[in-house]
Amino acid sequence: MLVLTRRRGEGVTIGPNIRVVVLGVKGGQIRLGIEAPSTVEIHRDEVCVRIQEENQSAACTGVVPLAAFRRLLPTGRRSIA
Repeated sequence: MLVLTRRRGEGVTIGPNIRVVVLGVKGGQIRLGIEAPSTVEIHRDEVCVRIQEENQSAACTGVVPLAAFRRLLPTGRRSIA
């Protein structure tokens, strides 16, 4: 793991086309801005884990539960016609 110290407004570049910039620091949290092509998927760790679990579950059962699709709908639209 590479560990860096960055201040607000400073960033790091990953490969030729991904840049991560520190936007702000408040208490124990930092705000990051990520510049990347739209073809690059960016997820928080907990979301990535959930996606992987859903994919493994779907691959094992062969049946995708309807609840998995409901989570993809915008808030307020929980019915599938």
